[in-house]
Amino acid sequence: MKKIFFKKQIAIALLVSVGVIAITSSFKKVETKPATDDLEGTISMSGAFALYPMAIKWSEEFKKLHPKVTFNISAGGAGKGITDALSGLVDIGLASRDIDPSEVSKGAYTVFVTKDAVVPTFNDANPDAAAILAKGATRDEFQNIFVAGTIKNWNQLAGKVSVPIHVYTRSDAAGAGETWAKYFGKKQEDILGVGVFGDPGLAQAVKKDVTAIGYNNLAYLYDLKTRKPVAGIRALPIDVNGNGKIDADENFYGSIDQLTGAIADGKYPSPPARNLGFIFKGKPAKKELIAFVKYVLTTGQQFVAENGYIQLSKTKISEELKKVN
Repeated sequence: MKKIFFKKQIAIALLVSVGVIAITSSFKKVETKPATDDLEGTISMSGAFALYPMAIKWSEEFKKLHPKVTFNISAGGAGKGITDALSGLVDIGLASRDIDPSEVSKGAYTVFVTKDAVVPTFNDANPDAAAILAKGATRDEFQNIFVAGTIKNWNQLAGKVSVPIHVYTRSDAAGAGETWAKYFGKKQEDILGVGVFGDPGLAQAVKKDVTAIGYNNLAYLYDLKTRKPVAGIRALPIDVNGNGKIDADENFYGSIDQLTGAIADGKYPSPPARNLGFIFKGKPAKKELIAFVKYVLTTGQQFVAENGYIQLSKTKISEELKKVN
């Protein structure tokens, strides 16, 4: 009898165990079932070289969450991006300058997404490099180089070596060119110099010419891994207070983090610091566009600093989110 009772106990235990396993398995299947992602479509963007690297990063991270959404992104200058958006060729124009009233009348709708700055540049092999870095240049001196053309030699600015200044500017309708000109109260077409297409092209022109001066967006001046200036090109410090030297609180060009910190704190003048934005033709209505913009203004802001941009303030983010709600 004891043997029969023991066997019955084992049989019951096995049945209970199987039942528990079956129930547990069914619960696990319910809990681990992936949520359905109904967000899909294609988002196309073109425009400012300044915003292009950040747009690529945001699209890559957004796609991890919404794999059915695809992106087509190209750089070609802010002017092209705004024109493409207003003509319906793309969903988003990448803008790195203020929008003209004529563009607003055509339906331009701006949502600001981050901030950066245009920075004057020179070749780090310039024979007067040490003196240039120590003295910098005032707004008026930059204007006399880029607009008036009255400063033609580096020894008029700093140093003792007589070397002609070769001025380079953007040939395309560029937010960087427009912003740099705005620093002097001018338009891009007022800037002197040899025209070069695109941010990468302008940086390369300065690297190749020992006597060059130009201007670039931050992403093309610093190595995002080392956070230090790339070889061949340096930021030319702005003497903000005009006392003929770069003081300690003006000396923030050693790393991209120092410079973005100075921009965020208002130590670097605006312009040439500026907001960067997405341009739409009218308020965006497509589900995937609204979701992407909201992502950029919330979760996406965590990637801004590491990529050499400045995160918007909480107040500014709140203002921009209202534009798509």
